[in-house]
Amino acid sequence: MNNTAARHAKILVPMLALSVCVVVCFSSRFSVSGSPLDARKIMEDVYQQDTSHDATMRANLEVFDKEGHGKKKRFTYRRIGSLGDSKTLVVFTDPKEIRGVALLSINRRGVSDRQFIYTPATQRVRSVSAQERSARFIGSDFTYEDIAEHVLDDFTYRLLGDDETIDGHKTYKVEATPVDPGRSQYKFLFYWVAQDVPVILFAEMYDANGRKVRVLHATQLKRESGIWGARHTEMSSVQDATRTVLTVDEVKFNKGLDEKLFTPEALEETHPSEN
Repeated sequence: MNNTAARHAKILVPMLALSVCVVVCFSSRFSVSGSPLDARKIMEDVYQQDTSHDATMRANLEVFDKEGHGKKKRFTYRRIGSLGDSKTLVVFTDPKEIRGVALLSINRRGVSDRQFIYTPATQRVRSVSAQERSARFIGSDFTYEDIAEHVLDDFTYRLLGDDETIDGHKTYKVEATPVDPGRSQYKFLFYWVAQDVPVILFAEMYDANGRKVRVLHATQLKRESGIWGARHTEMSSVQDATRTVLTVDEVKFNKGLDEKLFTPEALEETHPSEN
């Protein structure tokens, strides 16, 4: 990594929905009476739909500035364990200046998630502080907190409606509020969850002052190994007028990933030429 890239990485180290980042899926279900289940049950199903023990994803982030100029960043994403009680690993493969940058997130029920980042320029691993969780991850519109998987019990949930339609899908609108405001940059979040296809289609994030700061929109729904997910997700920053498009190229489940890969010590052994 050159000096410019090293400075870039240091600035951004102050992510996979990746919760990469990555959009959380679930099965929409109904009570015996046919009425929508309460918000807590809806969000429980977010975590129950994906029954895989591990997952591997190849994807890219295309980051657009406010003038619309884009730059693509490729990465691999790995997860071991169940959603909300897991370890995830993001490793960048392109462009050259960020190749080998790796982020490990450890998510456990009842404790604050921990994140560790490795940069080849410094050849060391450092933890991501709580103050850094609201920083942009590698220049994208996803923050470190967005990349780490949310733990179900860290939020309370309220069902706000069930009659809005997004992209042809009728949805549930759920409000999520952090149990401990000190552990999240968000005051609350809104999720729009499809009732017919098990995917979160839309989300809005509000900061500590109640301002809408980010908007997420998921499309190109696909089922792989019985698990639904979005292959195209756009995160927009409201104030900065920037956006990041996450495109999933390939997903594999239950390939027997070695848990030894998911430790701070193993980050230093990440191969920078991985593709």
